[in-house]
Amino acid sequence: MAEFLSVHPSELKFPFELRKQSSCSLQLTNKTGHYIAFKVKTTNPKRYSVRPNAGIISPNSVCSITVTMQAHKEAPPDMQCRDKFLIQSAIAPHGATNKDVTQEMFNRRDEKNTGEFKLRVVYIPANPPSPVPEGDEDGASSTASSADDEIKRSSFSEAARSTIIKLKEEKEAAVKQNKELLNELEKARKQTRQGRGAASIRILLYFLLLGILVGYFIRK
Repeated sequence: MAEFLSVHPSELKFPFELRKQSSCSLQLTNKTGHYIAFKVKTTNPKRYSVRPNAGIISPNSVCSITVTMQAHKEAPPDMQCRDKFLIQSAIAPHGATNKDVTQEMFNRRDEKNTGEFKLRVVYIPANPPSPVPEGDEDGASSTASSADDEIKRSSFSEAARSTIIKLKEEKEAAVKQNKELLNELEKARKQTRQGRGAASIRILLYFLLLGILVGYFIRK
C-alpha cells in the first residue's frame, strides 16, 4: 500500500499510573498534493478515546490527534501492553471535508489509493525515580547535608533566643527607670507646692524626658 501520511511518533507512549487516565499526542502529516482521508482503529476500543478518529488532511498539511487511555485498576504483567493501533489512509476527492469520510474509502482494493500504518502501545512510568548523585550510593551525602541543616537551625534558634532575652531585659530596665523617674517627679511636685526646689523640677523633667527617649530607642 502507498504511504500518504507521515506518522509521528512511531509508538504511542502513555504515562502509566493506576486509577488515572493518561494521554499522548499523534501527528499525521500529508506528504502528498492530494486530499487524504484517514481513520484510526485500535484492537481495544473500550480502553482508548481518539479525537479526532477520522477526517480529511489537506495537501501538505498536519493533523494533531489526542489519544486518551482509560484508567487501569491493576498493572499489566511486566508493564507490557499488547494493544495496537492502525491508521488507515486513502486518497479523497479534491476539496473533501471530514463529513465526506466513509469506510468505503479504505476498503478499496486498489493499493495505489490506500495506505496503512501500525503503532504499538508502550507504558512508561508516570513518576520515574530521581537520579542518585554520584558518590552518594550509601546516602552519606544526604545524611551530612541534613546534619548541617540541623546545626544551622539550632545555631540560629540559640542566637534568636539570646537576642530576645537581652531585649526583654533592656525593656524591663527601661520600664523600671521610668517608674523611678516618675516617683522623683511626684516628690518634686510636692516640694514645689511647699515653695521649695523650682530648679530641681526642671532637672527631673529633663531626666524624665531623657529616660523616655532612651527607653523608646531600646524598644526599637
